[in-house]
Amino acid sequence: MTSGPPDPAPRGPLAGLLVADFSRVLAGPYATMLLADLGAEVVKVEGPGGDDTRTWQPPVRDGVSTYYLGVNRNKRSVVLDLKDAGDAALARELARRADVLVENFKPGGLARFGLDHASVAAENPRVVYASISGFGSAPGGRSLPGYDLIVQAISGFMSLTGDPEGEPYRAGVALFDVMAGLHATIGVLSALNHRHETGEGQHVEVDLLSSALSGLVNQTSAFVAGGVVPFRMGNSHPSLFPYEPLPCADGELIVTAGNDGQFRRLCEVLGVPGLVDDPRFARNEDRTANRDQLRPLLVERLRTRSKADWFRDIIGAGVPCGPINTIDQGVAFAEEIGLAPVVSAGEGATAVPSVRNPITFSATAAEYRLPPPTLDEHGAEIRRWLAEPAGEEASA
Repeated sequence: MTSGPPDPAPRGPLAGLLVADFSRVLAGPYATMLLADLGAEVVKVEGPGGDDTRTWQPPVRDGVSTYYLGVNRNKRSVVLDLKDAGDAALARELARRADVLVENFKPGGLARFGLDHASVAAENPRVVYASISGFGSAPGGRSLPGYDLIVQAISGFMSLTGDPEGEPYRAGVALFDVMAGLHATIGVLSALNHRHETGEGQHVEVDLLSSALSGLVNQTSAFVAGGVVPFRMGNSHPSLFPYEPLPCADGELIVTAGNDGQFRRLCEVLGVPGLVDDPRFARNEDRTANRDQLRPLLVERLRTRSKADWFRDIIGAGVPCGPINTIDQGVAFAEEIGLAPVVSAGEGATAVPSVRNPITFSATAAEYRLPPPTLDEHGAEIRRWLAEPAGEEASA
């Protein structure tokens, strides 16, 4: 593994890995942040204007976009203008030293700077080079702009989201950017294991549309395997009932009885055990087919008490359910049940509250060494390091 520039000593499972991060906005930065949390040394290369998300505000914290803060902890920033010959040379030197390079330029966009996979691998055959695009590198998709909202539309996701009689809706988060970032992280780690076994790097490619179609799981499978085109059902599930919000005395509660045993327990808690023996509701497929008859019978009982009371009793019976929270309530609930969702990235006055890495290790915990960097915060030290002769490389 190559040695990176000085950093607060990481101890995570990826300690010693150097990641050259040529990505911006969300999918790539999310992937590289996850790698950084686990100990990789990540150098964030930004153009003269910086990552686009620096300007995506409000909301802000101390004048800095919270969007940017959410996906850039544990990194150091250097501004390199790839159109400048000297900066481009430094970028190529960083790529030559890196264990992993992550980029989300348009396919082929880095070739003119000598930073495409073929050029980098020629100098650094052990590199794991990850490319994230909107629609892949094949001729039909390489020129298409890769925005999450466009992929939500093109993939069919929006046709499934919203009221059955209303307009299609996007998700409230850039869902497929995040999913592509996760897929890129899995690809990078898999390629690193392959390199460990063979000594060879490789090119990992992820695109948002493929991530979307994979992530739509049962809905795309309905068409691919069953020839069924799914349609918008609001909050209802095509294959399960109850599996949706149901009204209580003071608001709605999500109730999910995913199997016959859970439905039996739900009926016992609600005080309607006879529904279990009704042939219309005996099996999941019966309940799904007869949801219009079953729903009012459940709602009649749920409306007699508050959602908090029902939540306590239904959960106590081993049936999954939950209130529809706002984000602040969701964070508070995670805190209440001991998940410790908020961490401090960095120390002292520059520390930034951040949502913790969701992976828990028994021996090599995620760390939050550095707050998201200001633009070119580490530029001088990284430039000096890249200008020095490369040190000896340790074996992986």
